[in-house]
Amino acid sequence: METLTCGVVEVGEHEALARHAYDVLCAQATLGINVFWQPQLAGPMLCDLVVLTVESEALALAMMTIAQLRSAMPACNIVAVCADLGSEQIAALLGVGVFDFVSSPYPDTELCTRVQRAAGFLLAHPSLDESAVINVARAHQLIGSSASFVKQLSALPIVANCDASVLILGETGTGKEVFARAVHYLSPRASRPLVAVNCGAIPTELMESELFGCTRGAYTSAHAARSGLVREAEGGTLLLDEIDSLPLGAQTKLLRFLQEKEYRPVGSCTTCRADVRVIAASNHQIATMVERGVFRSDLYFRLNVLNLTLPALRERRDDIPELARHFIENDCHQRHRAMPSLTVRALRKLASYDWPGNVRELHNVIERAVLFCQGAFIGADDLQLPCDRPDDDNVESFRVAKARMVEAFEKTYIERLLILNAGNITHAALDAKKNRRAFFALMRKHDIAPERFRGRSEILP
Repeated sequence: METLTCGVVEVGEHEALARHAYDVLCAQATLGINVFWQPQLAGPMLCDLVVLTVESEALALAMMTIAQLRSAMPACNIVAVCADLGSEQIAALLGVGVFDFVSSPYPDTELCTRVQRAAGFLLAHPSLDESAVINVARAHQLIGSSASFVKQLSALPIVANCDASVLILGETGTGKEVFARAVHYLSPRASRPLVAVNCGAIPTELMESELFGCTRGAYTSAHAARSGLVREAEGGTLLLDEIDSLPLGAQTKLLRFLQEKEYRPVGSCTTCRADVRVIAASNHQIATMVERGVFRSDLYFRLNVLNLTLPALRERRDDIPELARHFIENDCHQRHRAMPSLTVRALRKLASYDWPGNVRELHNVIERAVLFCQGAFIGADDLQLPCDRPDDDNVESFRVAKARMVEAFEKTYIERLLILNAGNITHAALDAKKNRRAFFALMRKHDIAPERFRGRSEILP
């Protein structure tokens, strides 16, 4: 049998509680688990199990710690040792990903039994090897074998089999919705609905009724009762794309729903219960939005029980040939035509481009090339990319490549600061640690007008 490792983590200032749990587990040699002391998350957390001590005064800190653990180790099972926690507080811990719990004081055998159950679950659900993970992912249209991509793929079976909330982050076009669909269809909820909603496409005043439904006459344009997206997703999964666009009022309602699994349609006096798993996705850094006060921290922690951060296509260039061939095969199959091959120069052109639109942009480029290709090969000239450089076999010089990258960095960096500061040049210059005149000179160099950023509150990833 595989030997598992278990870390005992203290949250708060009740060290005696954690020490007792540690001593109990160490005394039980029959558990077959390597137990070690891990106070306050000091050092690397590389373990299969975590026993986490939680006091009522430190509940918020405990939930933050659980989110960090689930993010760093998606496969880890957490057993909470609770001191003076009520039933609602314990339910909150279970809701953010705790596998099991014991309440102090407890018989020593009870803690050992709970840890054994958590260990047995892990051994009964072993992780897939890398090749198996890649094959499972391909079946769900997730193509690639680069290290950064496989790291996220390897978490898929574990994330799918857990019913906790998931937050998927990544730039536009990296495949967040495809990942979300894979999580749903690999989960026990696969036979139930997957309902996807783009939060950025719903007017603020209609957000609550879209999610939770409404009664007839609840507001001016409510000419008929509506069930709402949560009701449509009953038993399945609700995907909230562009969660960063959710207004603060709707964030409060969503938080209550995640905590209580209850909601009230707009205009109704009846409280409804729901069995729905929530997956949220964003191309912004939600943690940064929390710091700026435009996204609720408690909602962030509720959503961030499990997370996947998808790499940009430029960070996994090795996958570009495989992705391109996959798209060619699919497009040709749909059009019932022979599949052309990519020339070496075409592959080189694809690999040298930075793909700001990521996998979605690559798909669009390939689809256009297949549509216009008349022969057996897709050449470099068939690939229409923005700002095409002359395609030859000579690699650009170090000086030219460096100048191009510096120019792109400067423009992106300046635009990011202007967005963060709503177009205020003085504040942006202070953040950049540059004087205002030098910062303004960089803006003129890259033809950046501050007016474009005034009044905007969104965060770049």
